[in-house]
Amino acid sequence: MGYTMDAAAERRLTGYFELIGAHLRDKRQRASYAMYAIGILGDGDRKSCEPIAARACGDEATTHNTHHRLTHFLAESRWADEPVRLSAARYAIDALSEREPVTAWIIDDTGFLKQGTHSVGVQRQYTGSAGKTANCQVGVSLCVATTTEHVPIDFELYLPESWTEDPARRAEASIPTEVKFETKIDLALKMIERAARAKLPGEIVLADSAYGESYLFRETVRLLGLDYAVGVHSPTKVWVVDALGRRRNNATCVAELAESLGPRAFRRVTWREGTQRKLHSRFCLRRVKVAYKDGLDPSSHECLWLLMEWPEGEAKATRFTLTTLPRRMSKKQLVRIVKERWRTEKAYEEMKGEFGLDHFEGRSFPGWHHHISVVLSCYAFVVAERSRHFSPSAPRKAKDDSLRRAA
Repeated sequence: MGYTMDAAAERRLTGYFELIGAHLRDKRQRASYAMYAIGILGDGDRKSCEPIAARACGDEATTHNTHHRLTHFLAESRWADEPVRLSAARYAIDALSEREPVTAWIIDDTGFLKQGTHSVGVQRQYTGSAGKTANCQVGVSLCVATTTEHVPIDFELYLPESWTEDPARRAEASIPTEVKFETKIDLALKMIERAARAKLPGEIVLADSAYGESYLFRETVRLLGLDYAVGVHSPTKVWVVDALGRRRNNATCVAELAESLGPRAFRRVTWREGTQRKLHSRFCLRRVKVAYKDGLDPSSHECLWLLMEWPEGEAKATRFTLTTLPRRMSKKQLVRIVKERWRTEKAYEEMKGEFGLDHFEGRSFPGWHHHISVVLSCYAFVVAERSRHFSPSAPRKAKDDSLRRAA
């Protein structure tokens, strides 16, 4: 990936570096940030300290010193990730909002495949990005989304207990003493609460069943004043309710409810144009209350939409989503919103393939987060530039061309 930048784009990039640099401690940190960011935005297959230094320098001695400086900037230099990420997020959001509003926050996670056992947080664990159990790190992310763009704005590294409860590993990876074991749900809620505290725009939180299955996750989102549309597992029990919220049946799991309705209750919905064909499936909506075992009167439980998906050719319904979105929305509107979550994987692919999201070769906890912060800020700048060049309704050109024009 390399950018052909005109004078106006160069001025914007300089101003952007000054914006980010205001959150760094001194001139040396700002210079190291700029060099690392330019390396991420520039040509080259690897976006880590050594190859970035090699591409930037003309001789071995200078390359060695630059490599050392960049490594120090990531792994040892003290600077806060949160204000850097927040400034980058606001920069991208401001550019996107000139064309269309940011409406959704999306929680997801992605794997960083590794060899060996020394990279912080690594162990054999399942990662959806590989679709299997692998030796990897897992990062939980928060994206903001319009109808056409997804921008990851925050990341947290999941640390298994094999790391948080091992003093030797903690010391080797420079894990701060205040960092304790937290589930992926804990990490997701931490990022959502940060975004809410910063008053970033957004109306609804989207997440898959790994997060949506959690009562704590759903209730915390509601307490923050946000709607949600989250996946749940097939054994989740619900009551179907009438227009007044009164129960119409005994509690039943969502898979059994879909089966009892049968495929004829499901109608085809097309939610957007794909690259080769229209994207569509069959859906059914029912008004429900979740059958919690909390001892409370069911009348106090919130009425939700249960969106069930039964793809053509499948023997049963395969996906179930609970959402607090209002009743006045059509099924097609609900489906479009729910399906926005799947485009996050494309953002991961772009960030890994073009921006080196998973190229960090260090082993420390601060270094991983610093690398991610620089990548997030670079991606935010490119998304903002891309928004200036392309109307949301205009057909996209090939990815390489759009990225090249973006800056």
